[in-house]
Amino acid sequence: MTSAPEPPSPVTSITGPTRTGGSGADVFDPEHLLSMRGIAKNFGAVQALRNVDIDIPVGEVTALIGDNGAGKSTLIKAISGIWAPSAGQIFWKGKEVHIHTPRTATDLGIATVYQDLALCDNLDIVQNMYLGMEETRFGLLDEIKMELTTLKTLSDLSVTTVKSVRQLVGSLSGGQRQAVAVARAVMRESEMVILDEPTAALGVSQTAQVLELIRTLAAKGIAVIVISHNLTDVFSVADRLAVMHLGTMVSHGPIANYDTASAVELITTGESSRVPSTLSPAQ
Repeated sequence: MTSAPEPPSPVTSITGPTRTGGSGADVFDPEHLLSMRGIAKNFGAVQALRNVDIDIPVGEVTALIGDNGAGKSTLIKAISGIWAPSAGQIFWKGKEVHIHTPRTATDLGIATVYQDLALCDNLDIVQNMYLGMEETRFGLLDEIKMELTTLKTLSDLSVTTVKSVRQLVGSLSGGQRQAVAVARAVMRESEMVILDEPTAALGVSQTAQVLELIRTLAAKGIAVIVISHNLTDVFSVADRLAVMHLGTMVSHGPIANYDTASAVELITTGESSRVPSTLSPAQ
């Protein structure tokens, strides 16, 4: 009788997609939509990112946490095409890509919803959803098609608190505004949505709405990255945790391997006796 296989370690370091010997095609885990290997970013003498490795699975919520200055925003901007990495590789569906502009990221299917949401308060929901990509028919705006598509997108995301898609965005609550920003990203057929502090400055009920929206995105097979300082929200919605400290990815793994105490230790010191580090000795 063969012995049962040993369970995997709770948190392991990751290696990049490998090449097959014959065709040179990429070999990758189909569950990983995005993989980053050895990512570094320098601003003159300042090293904002150092040898960062991370995998983002399909249909799961990955929470990216860390103190101010840990490198979270720099990493997200590398994914979004704002800042090109100084070194390292980015793989999208197993193929190496170079994301030098936001347009490149958008074309791949990456959408980023920043904390300011980039919404126009003086326009209604439909106009915000289609801003810069308006539908036309016979040289005129196709208002009916845009309104129906907006209604369907919000309905698919179970957004039920909006009374009318012709409401001015300036009249919406914080949670509703976040929903509109996320719906706009989803409507553009994004496969990955990055949310920067999505529950910041929201009340209890609005926070619950946004967290439910995040769960809905993951249930639809969209990869979600959430940057948050609120560990209560993180542990209520995330499937995986990635912790950064002083520009390095010090730990990552399933959320079940962490608790609030270990997360705080990793954020503040870069290590925790409760969770194995993912840093190699060279780092």
